[in-house]
Amino acid sequence: MDKTRLALIGVGMIGKRHLKAMRDVEEAELAALVDTVPGVSGLAREWSVPFFETTDSMLKEIAPDGVIVCTPTEVHLEPVLQSLDAGAHVLVEKPITASLEEARQIIEKASATRKQVLVGHHRRHYGILHKTKQLLNNGALGQLIAVQGMWTTRKADAYYEPEWRKLRSSGPVLINLIHEIDTLRYLCGEVKSLSAKVSGEVRNHPKEETAALVMELENGVLGTFLLSDVTPSPWTWEHGTGENPGFPKSGQNAYRFVGTKGSLEFPNLRLWKTDGEPDWHHPMIQHDEGLPLEDAYIAQCRHFCRVIQNLEPPRITAEDATRTLAATLAVFDSAEQGKQIEL
Repeated sequence: MDKTRLALIGVGMIGKRHLKAMRDVEEAELAALVDTVPGVSGLAREWSVPFFETTDSMLKEIAPDGVIVCTPTEVHLEPVLQSLDAGAHVLVEKPITASLEEARQIIEKASATRKQVLVGHHRRHYGILHKTKQLLNNGALGQLIAVQGMWTTRKADAYYEPEWRKLRSSGPVLINLIHEIDTLRYLCGEVKSLSAKVSGEVRNHPKEETAALVMELENGVLGTFLLSDVTPSPWTWEHGTGENPGFPKSGQNAYRFVGTKGSLEFPNLRLWKTDGEPDWHHPMIQHDEGLPLEDAYIAQCRHFCRVIQNLEPPRITAEDATRTLAATLAVFDSAEQGKQIEL
């Protein structure tokens, strides 16, 4: 089997996670590392690949099949456009960009170059997400009525030592809530309207710290979501699943889906149904629908290689990710304008 040659641009925390996954994907071969930090050259030597400080200089010497872009959100655009122009397919970390205008530029460039742009909403590669969608679609809960979710934790102060992480483009709405919006879109359908309030009075950074949302989906399902990065709690996807070793596993669920015949806790998939008619007179019985957790980054890297080899269609395209971005940016629009935003 021919190897798919991948260049990695941005070797920070998330870039190293992609690099780690690449070791377990036999279809993938690292072609180059790109970072503005000269010290990353040592890591390039460990991998026996060339190191470059700019995307442009790398693309002048290397012709990768695919490029993984893990730079800070506000500098996603140029590496993506340059890579597409050079004939490479792209996997860019989420959010696709910091603005809808930039996202549309990427969509247009991908179309013009006839290359694929995948976006790193890595949860789309988990079996528990697909199992949840199956349960919702096959009527296990009856008619879905509403969903409630939380992502509440206290990020370590050291996380915000880099100045760029104090900005809105790297705040919890665009870094963390966007995962939740994408999860809700994938499981329940498109967001029709959204109202939100945000606050940020603990660390006093330019970014927000807490957000509360009320949503209506196109299918009539109602949803609420609470986000905060200044309060310790066990209620995040990462704590619940143990996906990230930086979040000690709590096993607690962060979502509840409620329907006319039952309810579902997520991500650990505890299905609750009555013993008898679905009303308050009958006892609730818990059914465990959980699945083992895969390594989504390994699955994502393998999928990227297979998309490049024209063996699979993209699981999340630039267009799809842009709809997630639009719904996420509506949080800021609603909070700033003090009104409900129609999408």
